[in-house]
Amino acid sequence: MTNSNNPIRIMVKRDPIAADLPLPELTTEGAAAADLRAALEHPVIMLPLERALINTGLRIAIPAGYEGQVRPRSGLAIKNGIAVLNSPGTIDSDYRGLVQIILINLGNEQFVINHGDRIAQLVIAPVTKAVFTETKELPETKRGENGFGSTGVK
Repeated sequence: MTNSNNPIRIMVKRDPIAADLPLPELTTEGAAAADLRAALEHPVIMLPLERALINTGLRIAIPAGYEGQVRPRSGLAIKNGIAVLNSPGTIDSDYRGLVQIILINLGNEQFVINHGDRIAQLVIAPVTKAVFTETKELPETKRGENGFGSTGVK
């Protein structure tokens, strides 16, 4: 188990387009996520309800037993309606390609993304391995098959 006194190391390889951008980092003592930035040759203009695949210019090596979770930035979400479409996106420990972020503009106005803009957050989290086994019966629970709001709203 790691803690703030013994963090895991994430190797990062920058593409030339990201050479002037800072590496992701945890910026406060209690931070769980590191900002990911856009690495762009030209600004990207996103119209309302438009999706865009935004390059970070980074390739990362996440250690076995961990994953990278790509999450939206709360400020972009509340102020502009910008969200990570497949949230949270997963970066597997054996992936070595470019980290790219699928953004969507859920706002009412166009949104411009510029080189260096903080566009998402990255959380490194442990992964629990599971083995799936087929069975004819499942153990019963009080909830049973009730889902999609079955627990009520207070």
